[in-house]
Amino acid sequence: MELKEKAFKSVSRKSHPEDTVIDIGGVKVGGDNFTIIAGPCSVESEEQIIGIAESVKKSGAVMLRGGAFKPRSSPYAFQGLKALGMDYLMEAKRITGLPIVTEIMNILHLSLFDGVDIIQVGARNMQNFELLKELGKTDKPILLKRGLANTVQELLMSAEYIMSEGNTKVILCERGIRTFEGVTRNTLDLSCIPIIKQATHLPVIVDPSHATGIAGLVAPMSYAAMAAGADGLIIEVHNDPPNALCDGDQSILPEEFDVVTRKIKKMASLFDKRV
Repeated sequence: MELKEKAFKSVSRKSHPEDTVIDIGGVKVGGDNFTIIAGPCSVESEEQIIGIAESVKKSGAVMLRGGAFKPRSSPYAFQGLKALGMDYLMEAKRITGLPIVTEIMNILHLSLFDGVDIIQVGARNMQNFELLKELGKTDKPILLKRGLANTVQELLMSAEYIMSEGNTKVILCERGIRTFEGVTRNTLDLSCIPIIKQATHLPVIVDPSHATGIAGLVAPMSYAAMAAGADGLIIEVHNDPPNALCDGDQSILPEEFDVVTRKIKKMASLFDKRV
């Protein structure tokens, strides 16, 4: 099935032949840059987020991810530290200098995101069109994750919602889709990377952590993502995965992340990328 490119105007490569490169405080996403974002699924404490931030920066991450607001399937699961978690993220940014990537769930929380460098729209909100339109009125880069059961066409149309309001700083993220396969948390659709790259000028990164749900698969899927043409990775790293409050099974240790980044740097020249 071919993409209906007439449906998206701002997103289409036909309207913007050159790759979009988004500059976030000197960190560039897109073009010949390969951007590595890392951090825990959830901000659990000030000590935790600062410690992990310092570790992933040392290994080569150029941005810090961490959830202060967490959408969870169970209402009884850890929902994040919310405003306090945002404070801890800002402190980690102040200490390490790493730009911050964190998820928004409600547009009413937007004022808390003043110091955030990239606002993430999670898979469950990919088609929250009212949220997308409001984010389109901001000047913040938006990391838009593909929904759990959404097509590439739908992902690009969601990006169009943001861009149609004036915000051209959109980064797409493939994080796996739900299929009949139950061995992994989701099925990582790496074939969508070259399809998206052909259809749009926007950068696209891969989340191997949510895609597989298995820490041991993060490394090989990271290497495969680079080979498929992705513009970067967003990886979950935790200093104590067995006791993580959220998604410990898919989080890798700082030392494992270090191995991944070293190998990615070696691969970069093969794919004409700068890490």
